[in-house]
Amino acid sequence: MDPLRPRHEERTFENEEPSQPIDADVIDRLAAYGQAPAPDPLPEPHSEPETPTPSPELAVEPDPAPEALVENAAAGDVHGPAEPAPAEAVPDAADVDVQLAERPAARFGRRPRAPKPKAAKERKDKRAKSLVGLKIGASQLAAAQVVNNGAPELVEVFREPLEPGLVVSGEIRDPETLGDALKRFFELHKLPKRGVRLGVSNNRIGVRIFEIEGVSDPQQLENAIRFRAEEVLPIPLDQTVLDFVVLDEEVRADGSERKRVLLVVVYREVVERYLQACRRAGLQVVGIDHEAFALLRSLEAPAERDPGDGALVAVAIGHDRTTIAVSTGRNCEFARVIDWGGWSLNVAVGRELDRAPSEVELIKRQLSFAQPTDVDGLSPDQVAKARDGVQRALATFSRELVASLQFYQAQPGALGIGEVVLSGGTAHMDGIPQAVGELVGVSVRLGDPFRRVKVGPKVTHEPQHGSVAVAIGLGIDD
Repeated sequence: MDPLRPRHEERTFENEEPSQPIDADVIDRLAAYGQAPAPDPLPEPHSEPETPTPSPELAVEPDPAPEALVENAAAGDVHGPAEPAPAEAVPDAADVDVQLAERPAARFGRRPRAPKPKAAKERKDKRAKSLVGLKIGASQLAAAQVVNNGAPELVEVFREPLEPGLVVSGEIRDPETLGDALKRFFELHKLPKRGVRLGVSNNRIGVRIFEIEGVSDPQQLENAIRFRAEEVLPIPLDQTVLDFVVLDEEVRADGSERKRVLLVVVYREVVERYLQACRRAGLQVVGIDHEAFALLRSLEAPAERDPGDGALVAVAIGHDRTTIAVSTGRNCEFARVIDWGGWSLNVAVGRELDRAPSEVELIKRQLSFAQPTDVDGLSPDQVAKARDGVQRALATFSRELVASLQFYQAQPGALGIGEVVLSGGTAHMDGIPQAVGELVGVSVRLGDPFRRVKVGPKVTHEPQHGSVAVAIGLGIDD
């Protein structure tokens, strides 16, 4: 298909102030599908963020002692009840090494660390790695237990509603109450409390891409990047958690070096609130990933993609926000979070019928984007008005999606758009993939995260499998 045409110029960070400063050492590494979301501004802080911003991926890997606990959990009974982790085993934010971006030494580019003893490495390689992917949404909790031993195997997956107001626009408002809900959720479904990888997705995570020339020494490179960060970021570095990754580099004919660098920045309080809730629940968090990267992992294994096929665009439509990720096959080249979700359709229906958005959920589920349908308790005229409302709301979403893809294609080396894959609970509304495809002008289909994994005997396929796609992706360790 013809690629979307670039429309927007590169946006910059402007007129932004930091949120509350919190403790420094929060995150260990960015360990997800890939990286390189395009630059976009951080929003001005307020109670409910409104300006969409591309989102990087995060990951946490605790120090050696907690890491050993994960190995023991993976080697033990991962199917049965798990005892709460002792307080001293749950890493505090101040005890976690800060890293936000993947490093040059690994598949997606990790910085080399001090080598571990060979015996310990061999012992770890022999054990299947068990992870519990945890997605905390605005309307539900979803968790997937995955054993990574060659092909990932989905052992169990669960989801259940979450009390409204605890999580808004990807940010936790009440860590203590959420922690209690997480504890009940894990104990009810007998999920292991160790080896948890958490998903985060909101528009208070920002990135910058820039070039560094003439620097080859790793330490000098890090210093140069931090110096550039002070120039391009609108907030003091001591109030952020940041890291970087070298996306590509070249040596010119004259011997000079050029590196293209992705700088990742996040407000510390955003991550700390997630960790606070997990600590209260007794969970041992070993990773925090951006949901965009988990979404890609759940839909397609990293592999070389024919440039002629175009980029894969994964879109997860959640309750109050939508995560967009563009992949060239092995790396995610763009990620963005939009403050639009299924709740926006509730608002549209409620406006047309003069009802509160919370009262029209059942009505929305009976509507179809493909054809008129009968809705319990509504006259044909009311159904027509409700359909008109959701179609206008979907058109607004489609314009945001097109703008995001045009922004991606404005970046050097961007591919044409091959296909869009929808996920999330709202994606299961009748006719929505076809409706989005007509509005966007590219092929759109519904993704199936169960195709990516070997499904264990305890797992029952549910009709809204898109609701657990991110949780499954968080559990996959490619």
